[in-house]
Amino acid sequence: MMPQSHIIDLDSYTTDEWNMITELAQRIMKNPSYYHSRCSGKVMATLFYEPSTRTQMSFQTAMLRLGGTIIGFDNPSVSSVSKGENLKDTTKIVSSYADILVIRNPMEGSARAASLTADCPVINAGDGGHLHPTQTLTDMLTLKCEKGRLCGLKIGLCGDLRNGRTVHSLLKALSRYENNEFVLISTPQLALPSYIKDILNARGCSYKEVNSLEEVIGELDVLYMTRIQKERFSCEAEYEKQKSIFLLDAEKMKKARPDMIVMHPLPRVDEITMEVDDDPRAMYFKQAKYGVFVRMALIICVLENRLGTGKGLCGKLHSDVCCKNPKCITRTEKYLPHTFITRGDILECEYCDERILLD
Repeated sequence: MMPQSHIIDLDSYTTDEWNMITELAQRIMKNPSYYHSRCSGKVMATLFYEPSTRTQMSFQTAMLRLGGTIIGFDNPSVSSVSKGENLKDTTKIVSSYADILVIRNPMEGSARAASLTADCPVINAGDGGHLHPTQTLTDMLTLKCEKGRLCGLKIGLCGDLRNGRTVHSLLKALSRYENNEFVLISTPQLALPSYIKDILNARGCSYKEVNSLEEVIGELDVLYMTRIQKERFSCEAEYEKQKSIFLLDAEKMKKARPDMIVMHPLPRVDEITMEVDDDPRAMYFKQAKYGVFVRMALIICVLENRLGTGKGLCGKLHSDVCCKNPKCITRTEKYLPHTFITRGDILECEYCDERILLD
């Protein structure tokens, strides 16, 4: 059996492979009818353990436009999950029915856990506040089409940078391209996790952290807005303290460059006013449309084995060590091996990237 090309973390693949996907997406955009039967006879399963509109529907649209069919669920309460079935059993069974499996789950590291035993390729459609690789491919296609490049950009990322899986994936990807600068706009409570900063530092990327959007908007080529994610907070009081702190409106847009573009993974809540929608620099609805084409390209590349095999578990087993992240998949799926990467005096969980300082 040929090794599977699981898409869990884009960092497992080369920039040449990323470029192959986005270039194929551009070819599909120009001539979509040519690809209408590319996946005829293939089945895609979508396992969505938490709500989604764009990601789920764009994956489904992508597969249908390629001539394939779809199965799955968008509410675990209508599946055997509600009876207590674990992730391994669900993915093992469903992957035996499908040629490709797309999973979204609120537990961090869930997609990697599913890939360990699935009988078909697994694509991560978002694992908690951790990663969202297909949104990143969508963002990269948007930048290619609207800015003409993936390098030499000054990119502001604003909002919930701690829990924003789209931000984490995008920073890891764009840090591989030359001369990109990042402006991290958030409150201290919602600042970027240290493991992502470590990646930026290791790659020699220029970045700064600020708490005012208004002060830096005039410097940017790209503004990537994110919502404050209520579902990632442990209590509503903490969420209430953070929501609505950053607001993009027409007044702030007056301070931005004429060619700056505004991106947002959506859904928005109250971080971008409706008046900004009419500004030609607002790209978020167009960005969502690009997502269908990039997912069509990704499905083709995975099913036609155009990509490498990515990365499985390669760390050391520490059966006596528990990940300290309460949202780590190892907290609920007790059968999973507790494997960690050793980085000096730190253990890094292979599922969610949480770090533990060794005694």
